[in-house]
Amino acid sequence: MIELKKYFPNLSQDQLEKFMRLVPIYKDWNSKVNLISRRDIENLFTNHILHSLSIVNIIEFESSTSVLDVGTGGGFPGIPLAIFFPNVKFTLLDSIGKKIKVVESVSKDLSLSNVTAINDRVENHFDKYDFILSRAVAKMDKFYSLVNKNFNSKSINEIPNGIISLKGGDLKDELKDFKEKKIFDISEFFTDDFFKTKRVVYVPNLDN
Repeated sequence: MIELKKYFPNLSQDQLEKFMRLVPIYKDWNSKVNLISRRDIENLFTNHILHSLSIVNIIEFESSTSVLDVGTGGGFPGIPLAIFFPNVKFTLLDSIGKKIKVVESVSKDLSLSNVTAINDRVENHFDKYDFILSRAVAKMDKFYSLVNKNFNSKSINEIPNGIISLKGGDLKDELKDFKEKKIFDISEFFTDDFFKTKRVVYVPNLDN
């Protein structure tokens, strides 16, 4: 948690306590439900919590912004971001029921009133949001085609509504058709070796 204070010195005591509780909560759940690999669970803070919070470095969501986290799994990046942005509304969506039960339990344990968990496929979900998050869900062209129905038409943030995705590796071919994309190297924000090949990708809603 020293790293958390270093990177985000303005976190409140309540936020810090919630982040500290995340690790034991997820380790306990992982012993019951296989959410995260054994290697990753030992690096939960860096590989999942801090990775999720890399998004904070590219956007400061305005209050009342609505965010959809597609394929959230056990709650990443949605849960850490919901702690960081308590006045932003997060909907965490996953097609696997046992993972959504974990999200519901974690949200309840941490009293995250800004989190809604939904067990469904994004193809069947038609609510509207300002931003849509993903982490290793699908190639961008396929993902965009699935979620472009879910964007609010008006933007309330400094950057237009769109997709914010956590990705790694060579993205040149995958993103070649998205002319207005922005790619951010997470290694510019965080020093851990894990982030050397990790990026945050922003793709605006092309219909606006």
